[in-house]
This record gives sequence, C-alpha cells and structure tokens, in this order.
Amino acid sequence: MSLVFDITTLLWLLPLVFALGWIASRVDIRQWRRSEQQAPKAYFRGLNFLLNEQQDQAIDSFIEAVQHDPETSELHFALGNLFRRRGEYDRAVRVHEHLLARSDLSNADRQRAQHGLAMDFLKAGLLDRAEGAFRKLENTPFATEAQLALLAIFERSRDWEKAIEIAKRLESGEQGSFRVRRAHYHCELADVALQAGQTDTAMAALEQAIQLAPESPRAYLAISALQAAQSETSAALETLFKLARRAPTATPLIAQRLVGLATTPDARDRVRQQLQSFDQLGPSLDVTLALSALDAAEATGLLVHHLERTPSLATVAQLVKQDPAEVPALNHPLVSQAINRAAAPLTRYRCAACGFEAKAYFWQCPGCQSWDSFPARRVEEL
Repeated sequence: MSLVFDITTLLWLLPLVFALGWIASRVDIRQWRRSEQQAPKAYFRGLNFLLNEQQDQAIDSFIEAVQHDPETSELHFALGNLFRRRGEYDRAVRVHEHLLARSDLSNADRQRAQHGLAMDFLKAGLLDRAEGAFRKLENTPFATEAQLALLAIFERSRDWEKAIEIAKRLESGEQGSFRVRRAHYHCELADVALQAGQTDTAMAALEQAIQLAPESPRAYLAISALQAAQSETSAALETLFKLARRAPTATPLIAQRLVGLATTPDARDRVRQQLQSFDQLGPSLDVTLALSALDAAEATGLLVHHLERTPSLATVAQLVKQDPAEVPALNHPLVSQAINRAAAPLTRYRCAACGFEAKAYFWQCPGCQSWDSFPARRVEEL
C-alpha cells in the first residue's frame, strides 16, 4: 500500500515539477530579456547625454548599463574616459585596472586598457606610475603615442638624459625631426652642469647642442655668457657675431649683450655695423635701444626715427625716459607713469602656439610647453 501511494504521489508531483520548472524558465527568460533591453537603452541614453555635453547624466546611464551587463568592455572604456575627462582619476584607474584583471579580455582591448590606465596616471600627475604604464605599451599600436607621452613626462620631471634617449628613438622611427628639441635638452644639461660647477661638461653639452641645431640661438647665448664669465670678452663677442650670421632674426635677443661686450673702439664699431645692418631689414625696439646705448647723444634722434617708422606706445615711453624736456607736456610724473603702465603689456613676448605672454623670453613656453614658440620681437612689433 505504501509503495502504491509513493508511486501515485510521484506521478502526481511530476507534472507539478515540470510546471514549476517551465514557469521559472519563463521568468528567467523574461528577466534576461528585460535586462538585455534595459542595458542598450541605458547605453544609448548615455550616448545621448554625451552628445548634449551632460557628463553627469551620461555617467549615471553608463553605470546603469554596466550593472545590467558587467562583461561589456566598451561600457567600461566609455566610463573610464568619462571619469578621466571629469578629473576623477581614481575612479578612472579602478575601471581600467578592472578591465586588465579580466582573463577573457582580447589582446587588443588589453592594450587599449593599458593605454587608458597610463593616461589616467599621467593626467593625475603620477609621473612614476605613468612612466611604468607607458613602457608596457612598447611593440603595440600605441607605441609611438606612448613614447611621445614619455617624452612629455621626462620634460616635466626634468630628466633630460631619458628625454634625449626617447627623442632619438622617435627620430629613428621616422616620427619627424627632434634635433632642435634634443639641442634644448643638451642646453638644460649644461645648466645643470654649471650649477654643479662643471664648466667643461657644460661647454661640451652646449657644443653638442650647436651641432644638432646650428641655427638655434640658445646654445650660442649660453656659450657667450660662459666665455664672458671667464673674462674671455673677445671670444664671447665672436660667439654672438657667429649667431648673428647663422640666425639674423635672433639679433634683437642679443642686441644689449653685444653692446655690453663692446669694450674697445673697434668692437663698438663692429657692433654698431651689425645692429645697423639688422635695423635696415626691419625696425626693432631692442636694436634701436642698443644703438642708443652706443651713442647716447643720438638716442633721442634714433628713437624718433624708430617712432616714425613704427608708431608704438612702447617707443614713446622710451623717448620720455631719454629726454622728457623734448616733450614738456609729457614731463609730468603722472603722465609718465600712465604711459609706462599702458606700454608695459606691449613690451612682453607672446607664445605663437598658445598666446601666453611674459616679460622674459622663454625657450619653452610655460603655458603649452612648446619649444621655440616665442618670436624674438615683442608684442607691439608683431
């Protein structure tokens, strides 16, 4: 009787079990379909927010999409890039590290995630970690971009030896010429050597810079200053004359230095001829002031002549300083102060790449980090 009951019960239960299994499968399918529908909706909603530059809402939508489909790598890449653009570097790092920890990631996506992680570290200012991350991208499609990033890292950290090494590799890889930039790196090494009192090492670095970029004025100026510091006035002057022959456009940068080194009548005549020959090519306030320093009695006439050729407020300010009696109306101190204040911004140098302005001349722009982006002429003369 018990056996019959058990079999009868089992026969009754089997349809019930099958029914429950079918219901459960239907529920799972519906949930899966609902999840699949929600994930793309959230993804496309996030894209729409991105197009409308609504990054906060885009991030929320992408996070929702990732929760529905955590295995989708594209969503992780989108999230990582968004976090980095918003300055949330720690969250961007976690996203890319999560991707790299996945065993099912394709080789191409792994390289892409490694590049994203390196960019996270770079933007966060973690230069040591960024260097390590970029070095892992050698022999990948991101290799050239990684080398350029490493070059920027070594410039920021002022590791000039490594910068020279990377620049050579980029040049050998036919990525353009880096000779001028390498010359600047050797000049930077010369500055370091001079601070350590290693004059011979500094001179060797500067001579190497000239070999790399004979038309670049920086190394000539440094060698001339070094020679002048060693009381080799004649040699210092000859170095500047050599620069003037190879790069005439640099004459405004060296005009005052030429005058300072002209300690003999013969040297003053040579400097005057050099400045006058450049002045004939086009007016420059720096050259005019240098000529005025050579002939103080002719200063007013030279400035007036310059003003006739190129009307400028900066020249007026210099003219008032030279001989205010010539223009009595401008002799009042308040008028002179007002002119100087108005002329000050016009005597700055301006970066041709980003527009950064400064009183001093820079070889590398503090704003955009470009090399040799400052013209030798001041703002009002551009």
